[in-house]
Parts: sequence; structure tokens; C-alpha cells
Amino acid sequence: MSISVAIVGATGNVGREILNILADRKFPVSRIVALASRKSVGTEISFGDELLKVKDLETFDFKNWDVALFAIGSEATKKYAARAAKDGCTVIDNSSLFRYDLNVPLIVPEVNPQDIENYKNKNIIANPNCSTAQMVVALKPLHDQAKIKRVVVSTYQSVSGAGKNAMDELWLQTKGIYVPGQEVTPKNFTKQIAFNVIPHIDNFLPDGQTKEEWKMAAETKKILDSKIKVTATCVRVPVFVGHAESINIEFEHPIEESEAREILRYSDGILVVDKKEDGGYISPLECVGDYNTFVSRIRQDSTIENGLNIWCVSDNLRKGAALNAVQIAELYIEKFK
Repeated sequence: MSISVAIVGATGNVGREILNILADRKFPVSRIVALASRKSVGTEISFGDELLKVKDLETFDFKNWDVALFAIGSEATKKYAARAAKDGCTVIDNSSLFRYDLNVPLIVPEVNPQDIENYKNKNIIANPNCSTAQMVVALKPLHDQAKIKRVVVSTYQSVSGAGKNAMDELWLQTKGIYVPGQEVTPKNFTKQIAFNVIPHIDNFLPDGQTKEEWKMAAETKKILDSKIKVTATCVRVPVFVGHAESINIEFEHPIEESEAREILRYSDGILVVDKKEDGGYISPLECVGDYNTFVSRIRQDSTIENGLNIWCVSDNLRKGAALNAVQIAELYIEKFK
């Protein structure tokens, strides 16, 4: 079965990565189109051995296209996704616009593939926040075994999560530290990101948490289990690609670290690298370009009953965005085509 695919936002970081992954995984494409704003029309972009010329999203007709993978902001998605869905094209959306809509499934294929059945409500499927996606992949097999009560997570999120301009800012600021007169004033971040960490991602909410922190709790409940309590501290770090998370988990039932290690080792989408020695763990630099969610530093937390700590790392442009979107498309074909 081959299907027709539209990539919306094809010139952005995530859009380009979606095209790379579709080609790499030999996705069954009958025809494919790259879409973006008018200023990008005519730009050539790679899809395997092909070059696609970007077409204008504003004037594109989604009728007779099977799937559209959206990788644009919420405002633009609000305008175009409903139109595509109404025209019979199933939308897989990377923005936050539909994630909390009860009529739209929020899918991580390794975690809740059964929920995709609900896509028929609006002909739209939502892709979760990048930091949530990798965390729930690691939590799911442990939850199945010992039932998670509470999660305390601190994230170390790369600047690519904030887009290309944020990546450029880190690069220019880093150079500017060493070249007097070339310092770069923060524009994409509230403080200097080079040689610094910023405990602030997205807007602040009235209760003091940021929206990124709220997202991790709300999305984990929707994807995995509404009874799990989640508290997060989300931090932007001077890394170009790759999100890392320190996760403390409290279970209802006992689970030993050796048991957790074996469970994770044989779980889909996870690669365990956990040696109790120098370098026996994975860092963000090492996960770039890989499809897996890496888990390291698995150890007992003796300060609470039934507690574990884990270190979780993933390429946020892949599992956190593009790869998960393609996996949703693959799941959609398997179930409905």
C-alpha cells in the first residue's frame, strides 16, 4: 500500500528531518509534496535521491492527499490543519494546538497505539512535546510492571527545541565570547545561552511553573495514565541537538534496579547503556541521529519506598518530533490502509 504525503513546513528543522526519515525508513510513498510559506516557494529540498521544489501552502489543495505531516507553529496550524482534515487528508500535527483536545488522540506508538482509533473524530492526530515523548517511552514498560505513582523530572533541553534561530544564537554567542565586539544580545532566550543554563522554557503560568513543565504533566497523563502525578523543571542548556532528562520515579509496587534494567533492555524504542563506570552512559552528543531513546544511570532511590532514578537521552528532532510523526503515519497505514 502506497500513500500520498504532504509535508507542511518542509523547510524547517523538523520538516527536513521528516523528509530524511521517510526516505531512510522507505516509507511507502506514492507521491510527496513539500509545502511552506510563500517566501520559500521554489526552494529545493532533499527527499532521498530526489529534489523536491517547495510549493505554496496558502494555495495548496489537500483533496486527494492521504496524509499531511504538519511541522509549523500553532497559529499557522490553526489556519491550515482544519482545512486539510476537512478535505479528507489525515493530519499528523507536531504543534501544541491539538494535544489537549479530548477529541484528538495524542500518540506515542510505543506507548498508546490503541488511541489512534479516535483520529476519526476530527481526522487529526497530535504529536506530543519532545520532552514528553522520550520520557513516556522510558516510563511505559516500567509502569506496566510496577505501576507509577509519581514522577519528578528535570530536563536538560537543547536549543534546537526552540528552532533554527535559537541554534544560530547559541553559535554566534559562543563565538562572540572570544571575539570582542561580536557579542550577541539574547533574542530567542531571556538570558545568554552560551556557557549558561536557563531554567525557563515557554511562558510562565500563574502557579509559577512554565508551560513546558505543565505540558509534560498534562501530556503524560493523557498518553500514559491520568493517575500519575508529574512535576517537572525544564531547563534550556547550551547543546545544539539532544534532550536529556533526570527522572525520579515512585512506584506502587516494588521494583529492583536489575529488574528495571532488563525490562527496559527488551522494550521497543529503547537502548540501555548502563555501566557503572566512567563513560558508561549516553550523553546528548552521542544520541544525535539515532532513532532510539537511551536510558542510563538506572539505580535505586533509597529515600522513598519503591523508587528508581534513571537518565534518559534522545534526539529531540527525531523521537521528539519527526520520527514520532513518521511512526504515527506508519501506525495509521497499518491500522487503516
